[in-house]
Amino acid sequence: MAAMTLEERITRLEDIEAIKQLKFRYSHICDDMHNPRNIASVFASDGIWESEAFGVAKGHAEIEELFRGFEKMFSFSQHNMMNPIIEVNGNSATGIWYIMGPWTQTEGNNETWMALRYDDEYVKIDGEWKYKHLKVELRMTADR
Repeated sequence: MAAMTLEERITRLEDIEAIKQLKFRYSHICDDMHNPRNIASVFASDGIWESEAFGVAKGHAEIEELFRGFEKMFSFSQHNMMNPIIEVNGNSATGIWYIMGPWTQTEGNNETWMALRYDDEYVKIDGEWKYKHLKVELRMTADR
């Protein structure tokens, strides 16, 4: 691997921090009742949200529709993101994140803890990082 200039190193660090902020914005949208009115703001126009457990949505309209379902399904969630591994390659990047958090289902007020893994692909569009593909793997659930 070739040595990076100071400018390249700073750009890489700024990109990693911007991607972390993107994940945190996503988490805040989810914890705001899975707000379908704001979710498209963190995705590229052709972005994909995917989970074997919860479905697949491609593009802003489908992602918003998926989140309208989540808005009805969950009355509470707390996205506690941790342990990111972020690799930046120019205007594209990948990230692995883990999450452990509580969810309350609207129907029956059932409380569940979930552990999930996120495998993300990001793209930098006009200087701003967006999700190109967010893939969620449900790893564990535990009812209260």
